[in-house]
Order: sequence, then structure tokens, then C-alpha cells
Amino acid sequence: MGLDDRLLKAIADLGWAEPTLIQEKAIPLALEGKDLLARARTGSGKTAAYAVPVIQRILTSKQTVREQAVRALVLVPTKELGQQVQAMIRQLTAYCARDVQVADISGKTELSAQRPILMEKPDIVVGTPSRVQVHIAAQNLVLHSSLEMLVIDEADLLFSFGFETDLKNLVCHLPKIYQAFLMSATFSDDVQALKELVLHNPVTLKLQGSYLPESSQLQQYSVKCEEEDDKFLLIYTLLKLGLVQGKTLIFVGSLDRCYRLKLFLEQFSIPACVLNSELPVHSRCHIISQFNHGFYDYIIATDEQGLDSQTCRGGRKDKEYGVSRGVDFQNVVNVINFDFPTSVESYIHRVGRTARADNRGTALTFVSHSELTLLEDVENALAGENADCVLKPYGFKKEEIEGFRYRCRDAMRSVTKQAVKEARLKEIKQELLNSEKLKTYFEDNPRDLQLLRHDKDLHPAIIKPHLKNVPDYLIPPTLKNMVNPLTRRKKKRLRHNPKGAVKTAFKVRQKSANFLKNRSLM
Repeated sequence: MGLDDRLLKAIADLGWAEPTLIQEKAIPLALEGKDLLARARTGSGKTAAYAVPVIQRILTSKQTVREQAVRALVLVPTKELGQQVQAMIRQLTAYCARDVQVADISGKTELSAQRPILMEKPDIVVGTPSRVQVHIAAQNLVLHSSLEMLVIDEADLLFSFGFETDLKNLVCHLPKIYQAFLMSATFSDDVQALKELVLHNPVTLKLQGSYLPESSQLQQYSVKCEEEDDKFLLIYTLLKLGLVQGKTLIFVGSLDRCYRLKLFLEQFSIPACVLNSELPVHSRCHIISQFNHGFYDYIIATDEQGLDSQTCRGGRKDKEYGVSRGVDFQNVVNVINFDFPTSVESYIHRVGRTARADNRGTALTFVSHSELTLLEDVENALAGENADCVLKPYGFKKEEIEGFRYRCRDAMRSVTKQAVKEARLKEIKQELLNSEKLKTYFEDNPRDLQLLRHDKDLHPAIIKPHLKNVPDYLIPPTLKNMVNPLTRRKKKRLRHNPKGAVKTAFKVRQKSANFLKNRSLM
């Protein structure tokens, strides 16, 4: 592709032996100076597909023009994605950091604190449309004379986040000639509107016919829940018995549901993080980073669809928050839709957090009676793309887990509206402390940041100790060979030792394969 040696060395350090399909098609066209409209499913390497040609063009430009200027602008819909893009660009510029500087201005830092950074005219600026527009208005950022490249990442999300006005105002501050890239996992009416707004005779790349991987890589199941209690019963069974193994994202539809589920799981000593728009952006990004490094197994998250209609009490909602789209959760084995997503696009982006690149994954969606029409919409959309992608019914014998229902109801009695309210306030105060007051300390002591955990119990509800362990007689016979022995109480067998000491014989069994894949309850 004719890339700079320093860029190739950074790519080698990242372990990228071969380009992905989107990278193979997009990078040569971008290096030729063409505008691109690219659709590729999540996890396909879209960020590097535009970052590599952007960096290469800046390196080429600096061979003749040494004047420092903002040459590339990357627009993202969320702060989390902004930090992720900056991190990726810094990895790719590891050997040319002096020649290619990048600044992320999407965070909530004061404008006065970001002004000195922009005054140095970094080569690449990453930010949300509203943040960029504010800096332009404050004359901290000037683009009309120097900008050469514009990138809009997760383009289908920008208008739905309310950035339409900001984008139209922003275009007025751009030069007449520039190269533009629109990257998205779906093609919607909003993307078409953006195409007409910023692109000039673009090359359209519609790669990978289906929005989601095939069933050999991603297994999708749905289970119909007759009652609300059924959702809590099923999630308890899957997690407490260790039937779902590996890193798991659990999506809910509102902030209250987020804490309601966390408090419910706390009753059974199942730790989980919450991730939502009320938490400070530094805490959110730290939670994602620690999850990627294996600190936590479960994250309970709200996505942007659930937040649009959510009324925030006791906290301020961040409209530039987004978990289901763009954010790079690494090695997610399972996605569980505790509440059904409100649109086909939201389902695609939620489930797209697993089975990324060549990894395998499983998606399980709980469906109540009121959500059956949404399930039908998703199935019709996926069947239109690829009949192999339709959700399969997740069959199981309900009576097998009926014995756990009284325990779940006992736990739910402690998870009152007042307990949920107190949990939200406690979590926000705790994370604000972590995010702001300790920020300076952690900058000086980065290793201590790893000790800061976000899955601690909130305990606003009364914890009932007897719920922690699972009695052996409650475990269905069909599951006894699958259950992780560490999740239930075992009787210790004593054996005689000739030296007089008493030893216990405890044989650890290996964990079974992912329960969602073998579905032994059928």
C-alpha cells in the first residue's frame, strides 16, 4: 500500500498480519484521495481503515509543508468512542508521535483547559460535533484554512443523538475542498442525509452482506418470558449456577432497571458493574478498560435507545453516552438482552459487541409479551439479510428451574423503589469521588488506579445471607454435572491420616462449555 515504515512498524507491533476486508478495500481508495461511504459490521476494523490513511497522508504532507496545523477532524457520537479512537491513533503513531499529534476534546473537561491543547494545533482532532462547535465558536479551533480530511465515525448514530444542527453549522466552517470518510455499521436515512451533506462523488463500500456474523460464529437465541419475574429467575439461574461463562454484557432498558438488576444480583453475592449515562465519563471509560483487562465478568448497561426517553432523577444524563455502539469491548463471550432493544439498529449494535473479528459469541434475548412485535421486526430484518441469522427459540424446561423462584421472589422483596433510588445516589456520589477528587492522585500514581474497582456492593437493600449459597437439592438433575462446584455448598469428606492430621478431599471439576451453546435443558 506504500505506507510509511514507521506506520508499518506500529502495525506490526499490534500484531496485524493481514488487513481485514474493510481495511483491504478502503485504505487504497482513501490513499488515492477518494471520498468513502463504508458500511461494515461492528468489529471489522473500521477505525484502522480510516486512521491508517489519515496518518499516512499527514506524514506525506509534512515532507513538504512543515507548518503545524489541524489537518484531520474525526467526529464521533460518544465520549467513550472518542477516547477509544484517540488510543488507536496513538498506537499507530507510536514511532512518529512527534510528526503526528492527536487530541481528544470529546470529554467534559473545561474549555479553558482544552484551549492550550488546541492552540498547539494538533494534526488530528477527535471530538463530538457539539464539542467541536463550541470550540469553533470560542475561536479555539480554526478549520476553514487547514483541514484536509473529515471522518465521521458511527455515522448512523449522530443524528439520533441530536447532532443534526451541530453538524450543519459545522460544515459552514470547513474548507470547500476536503476528503471525507463516513463509517457506519448500518445504512439508514440519517446516513444518506450525511452523505449529501459532506461527501463529494464518494465510493460506496457495502461489505459483508449481513449486519451480523453467520450462525457458525454468532449464535442468537430468544426466550419468551410470560411474567416479569421470569427474567429475573432466568438471569439468576444462568449466572449463579455458572452456566454462562466468560465476559458478559447485560443490556437493560432504563437507569432504574440497571440498579434494580444489580441489587437483585447482590442478594446472591453476584458482583456486577453498572454502566450508564449518569456516571462521570472518566469512570465509564475506566470501567470499560478494566472490563477489557478481565477485572469483571458482568456489566449491566443501558444503551442510547433506553436513555432517550429516560427521565433522570437525582443525576444528570449525558446525551453523549453510548455503550451499544462503537465502543470496543474486547473478548465478550455473551450478550444478554434483559430488556428487548427498541429498534432493529439497536439490536444489531448490542449483539455486535460479541463475535467480533474471528471470535465466537452468543446472544440471548429475553422477550416479554409486550415486546413480541419488536422481536418480529428484528427477525424480519435479519431474515432479509441472511436467513441463517434469525433468532432461534431457546427451548428449556421451565419446571427444571421452578424451584429457584421462591428465592428470587424473596430477593426481589428487598429491592424496593427506595432501595433503587438510594443505590443510584450512592453510586453517583462514589463515582464522582473516584473521577474528580482522586484524578490528580491517579495521574501521579497510575498503578493504584488498577486497584480502584467499580463492582463493589451498594447494599442499600437488606442482604439475606441464606441466598448466597445454592442448596444441592434445588439443582435440577440435568444440571448437576454442569454446575460449577464453587457456586454451591459442598459437604466436606473427611479421611483418616496416619499422622493424625485431618485432610479434606476436594476434587475440582473442569468447567463445562458455554451453557448457551449446548442448551442441555432442552
